[in-house]
Amino acid sequence: MYKSFCKYVGIDEYSFSNTNANNKNSTDGNKELFKAFGGQSFNDGLYRIHDIDHIERWNSTITEAFPEFKGRISCFGYDWLGRQFALDNKRIEHGQQQILMFEPGTAEVLEIPCDIIQFHNEEIPIYHDACLASTFFKEWLSKNSNKLDINECIGYKTMLFLGGLDSIQNLEKSDMDVYWGICGQLIQKTRGSLENNY
Repeated sequence: MYKSFCKYVGIDEYSFSNTNANNKNSTDGNKELFKAFGGQSFNDGLYRIHDIDHIERWNSTITEAFPEFKGRISCFGYDWLGRQFALDNKRIEHGQQQILMFEPGTAEVLEIPCDIIQFHNEEIPIYHDACLASTFFKEWLSKNSNKLDINECIGYKTMLFLGGLDSIQNLEKSDMDVYWGICGQLIQKTRGSLENNY
């Protein structure tokens, strides 16, 4: 089910005997994603999959910053900038939940027009710079040799929605829970002046 994703991140393709290759939908894709990759980090921390036991906590964290999405999302992954990817149960195409990306540094919520299987087999392998900022990540790595732990992200010292620059100099390593806690509070305080894309 995730053959192209496996190839992109450089791991052997896996298989599960209970997976029906002819029945590929978001529910099956979500279950298999966590079964195969839950709690893992790929490409030096460029992209990570949540541990399934942490999903409800992250749903809560995200909706504290963006309360209009309460009861609507199910987080599954995140990137090096701490941006969270979630299934959106209000956007259904061909019976499949579509993807949302929550950006703490910009206070934006962006729609990604694909389901969870397409996201991993098409968006990430083909459009990784657009959805994961992979070129920016390489630039950061070239100046920082420290490995990112699974619970860390590279956050903005001054958030972009508060006038911070989108530059390497404005980035620092952060605990992701702490970073999202700070961003969530700032997003709520400045909500009246922000425009979210959703």
